[in-house]
Amino acid sequence: MELSTWLAFFAASWAISISPGPGALASMSAGLNHGFKYGYVTIFGLVLGIWTQLLIVGVGLGALIAASSAAFTVVKWLGVAYLVWLGIAQWRAPARPMMACNDTGERVTQRALILKAWMINVINPKGTVFLLAVVPQFINLSQPLLPQYLIIGATLAFTDMVVMSGYTALASKVLGALKEPAHIRVMNRTFGSLFIVAGSLLALFKRAQ
Repeated sequence: MELSTWLAFFAASWAISISPGPGALASMSAGLNHGFKYGYVTIFGLVLGIWTQLLIVGVGLGALIAASSAAFTVVKWLGVAYLVWLGIAQWRAPARPMMACNDTGERVTQRALILKAWMINVINPKGTVFLLAVVPQFINLSQPLLPQYLIIGATLAFTDMVVMSGYTALASKVLGALKEPAHIRVMNRTFGSLFIVAGSLLALFKRAQ
């Protein structure tokens, strides 16, 4: 990949990462619920999700999802259901001081946080279609494809980790102000509603003709 091409993609990657979406919500939710140090692992799950999406696009499944109405619809509604389920779970979460625990009081493992974030990015056909539309513009078919995809994957990972760490850190700063149950309940319901809205917006997303 030529330097000029990479610089153009690098600029596009920042726009992709900064744009609000389920990943940003997940990062802020993790920062609010678990603090920065523990919630930061969510970002690794989001990056793994991006790499999975890129792999899907690279092997051609992205084209199938974009071209097949049935495949696109199945994946889209899986994504909608998962985001709405996250929203309902956050809405119903108990109003107790923020800590890395789930609804039963058991400690939430870092593996569980990573898996949750990975699913948010993977079950999102909008992300697949977006990558399918953007990535080919920076691929030179006359050169080996694997090195180019590796560079693209590393670039997306870098920008996403920087941006999402900012979202996580910003949200974690609110932890000190969330001491009263009423405050925590408002936070839970706010983020629960945002996840449901994100799912609703995804439900309205239509496959490009």
